[in-house]
Amino acid sequence: MDEQEFAEYAAGYALNALSPADRQAFETARAAHPEWEHWIEADAATAAALADSIDPALPPLTLRSTLLSRIATMPQVPDLDAAVAAAAPSPGAERPVAAEHSRDDAVVDPAPTTSTIQAISRRNWTRGLLTLAASMVLLVSLGFGAVSLNQYINRPPEVAALQEIEAAPDAQAATAELAEGGTATAHWSESLGKAVLVSDGLPQIAEDESFELWFVRDGGAVSAGTFDPAEEGASTAVLAGAMEPGDVIAVTVEPQGGSPTGEPSTEPIVTIPTA
Repeated sequence: MDEQEFAEYAAGYALNALSPADRQAFETARAAHPEWEHWIEADAATAAALADSIDPALPPLTLRSTLLSRIATMPQVPDLDAAVAAAAPSPGAERPVAAEHSRDDAVVDPAPTTSTIQAISRRNWTRGLLTLAASMVLLVSLGFGAVSLNQYINRPPEVAALQEIEAAPDAQAATAELAEGGTATAHWSESLGKAVLVSDGLPQIAEDESFELWFVRDGGAVSAGTFDPAEEGASTAVLAGAMEPGDVIAVTVEPQGGSPTGEPSTEPIVTIPTA
């Protein structure tokens, strides 16, 4: 099992939804590759966040009273094997005359009566009602959490990336002050190779200019995309490309769409070392 397969199975493992064979293969790979543990931790954190987002809800009172009434009035009989019940004779049928048995023959219990079979049917129906009631309670709970679930699934890419980084076991962050009083905080995970910049109070720039992100390494700079600041509040931007250990994250002001030369054309307004 390679790391991509491991990452795909991690969600099912966190939800205890893997088949026995898949679970065994997953745990074998897990023991052989402890460096992949962050996939399990991230999916477990996601499952916990989803569970916390759903408010507890009780079933409708009418459903509860109906269910309790059924349980109180329904006769309860011992379980009976389905094959034995199927062997019961139909009403009015004559029972065959028993043949003589030798001393070593096994003793066969008499077939159940019609009333016993009807009682079993009623009990099975009662179990079905309980299952239906449990399903309805689950649907009610999911209904209350539908909005939260929809918000989680439709998160902006930068928010999803930031949450993934924060869930990583090697998540780190560093903050730098801007010359005009704002702040910029870099969040990164070397194991994921991802970085996100959260900035507040960026300087005003012209309409034909953009902020450009950079990975500065080995004396050079690699463009990590451009972004426009939010009209109000903090701006969150994902750095494009793979981060490498020891990179310095920088922001410059460039012409609209980014530097035409592929290299910074102005001095950075902020630099954040990650080492």
